[in-house]
Amino acid sequence: MSGAGKTSAVVIGASGGIGGAFEAALVEEGAFDIVHGFARSRSGPYRLDLLDEASIAAAAAHVAQGPAPALVIVATGLLHEGDLGPEKALRDLDPAWLSRLYAVNAIGPALVAKHFLPLMPRTGSPVFAALSARVGSISDNRLGGWHGYRASKAALNMLVRNLAIEERRRNDRAIVVALHPGTVDTALSRPFQGNVQPGRLFDAERAALQLLDVIEELKVTDSGKLFDYEGTEIPF
Repeated sequence: MSGAGKTSAVVIGASGGIGGAFEAALVEEGAFDIVHGFARSRSGPYRLDLLDEASIAAAAAHVAQGPAPALVIVATGLLHEGDLGPEKALRDLDPAWLSRLYAVNAIGPALVAKHFLPLMPRTGSPVFAALSARVGSISDNRLGGWHGYRASKAALNMLVRNLAIEERRRNDRAIVVALHPGTVDTALSRPFQGNVQPGRLFDAERAALQLLDVIEELKVTDSGKLFDYEGTEIPF
């Protein structure tokens, strides 16, 4: 994942279920000299609001003090909020809700990349990973529905592909990927867990460890792709 010398890891969304598990696992593993965990609910230099680019820039400036981040994970996502949730039909589409889904699921991670990718080493194979979802795959969509969530995650997948191409020009061994964690027992999935098959609902710690294993096995040729928690590529 990294080249020689000291390195840091960054987790965006560290107050969430999966994000917190990522942060804890990275600290416990001790592979990085510093683990930075950012979240909207945190204060001081570790506050980062995906909807506030100034806070993203400030967080990046804090990380820029060194050592360079060899791993950046964007562990954020929005599926439901208050009375709003996945649409079941076209009649449920609401422009404000669509805009918010795009802002959190696609625009926010893109702005994180804008400010954090330039901090990553120009040598070695640093990894920038963003949590996406299988339902964001256009070719895998057989059920329809969930319009805003699907579309915003599909937009994230396209951004990941774009970022991978651009980052390759700066470091031809850098890896930029999207990751599907499966259905994880967090606040995001809780209202929809009734339909999950037995044995397919993962706790956050397991999900984070699975995805870290996937990250560890990534190759340069994997950059710009979407992988599930077993390391299997999901076609866009």
